[in-house]
Amino acid sequence: MIIDLEKRSWQWAMLIFLAFIWGASFILMKKGLQSFTNLQVGGMRIFFSFLFYTPLIIRYIGRINRSNLKSLLIVGFVGNATPAFLFATAQTEISSSVAGILNSLTPIFTLIVGIILYANKVKWLSIAGLVLGLTGAIGLIISINSLDLEGSNNWYGVFAVIATVCYGINVNEIKFRLQELDGVAIASLGFLFIGPLAGIFLAMSDYSVTAGSAELLPSLLAVIGLAFFSSFIAIIFMNILIKYTTTLFAASVTYIIPIFAVFWGLLDGERFMLIQVFWAAVILAGVYLVNRKKSKI
Repeated sequence: MIIDLEKRSWQWAMLIFLAFIWGASFILMKKGLQSFTNLQVGGMRIFFSFLFYTPLIIRYIGRINRSNLKSLLIVGFVGNATPAFLFATAQTEISSSVAGILNSLTPIFTLIVGIILYANKVKWLSIAGLVLGLTGAIGLIISINSLDLEGSNNWYGVFAVIATVCYGINVNEIKFRLQELDGVAIASLGFLFIGPLAGIFLAMSDYSVTAGSAELLPSLLAVIGLAFFSSFIAIIFMNILIKYTTTLFAASVTYIIPIFAVFWGLLDGERFMLIQVFWAAVILAGVYLVNRKKSKI
């Protein structure tokens, strides 16, 4: 079988595959947290990703210069490291399904950050999308505790929201400040700066509780899978998809990721109520309005 990404059917197949991978990342984080702390899960995700990117880092390291160093540091620390720790922290209290849905706020905060920090111009339809999406996020976070879901704390959803703000900064920094580098180079060089630090943190971390966990090996494999598929393979595939299609088409993965995140959560026995379906729909409607505006530019 020959994969021909010039054909629309193969483009859709890759888009769904990407959503499947990124949708599974939240359940993989949940499994990792069964044996490791939130900081250890975040650190291992970064460090293992760094190891996978090492061959590409060696290839592209010569392209670092004074003009792009600051932006690459932002990509590394703000776009990759901070969200890794924030999402792992959020999922100590909220379900993987809710975390996956809150992740869909990324396009909305990408637009907000673009307006505030990068002088990006918007139309009224985008403002409506921003308000709608943020309203849905607030409603979803509040609904966690109002439904009295066991082991949940609505405030921890804020960590996931902050992570999407970081993603928004990352996207704008790449778009406006790193145009001379391709996506794979940007992704790999970003991990150059945070990977070794994550390794040092892990080497100094306390594993006394982890060592006695019955789920140690499955948790470790889950975090390795998280790093390999969600932080390495998916980014490369996304850049390939953008090459053959458009950024707008590739960005539509945002709508599909929550479906897979909820699917994996339900398979793992998580509860997902009708009111949460409603707030999820409100968030996705806001994301749709933001992306619709982009398609008109």
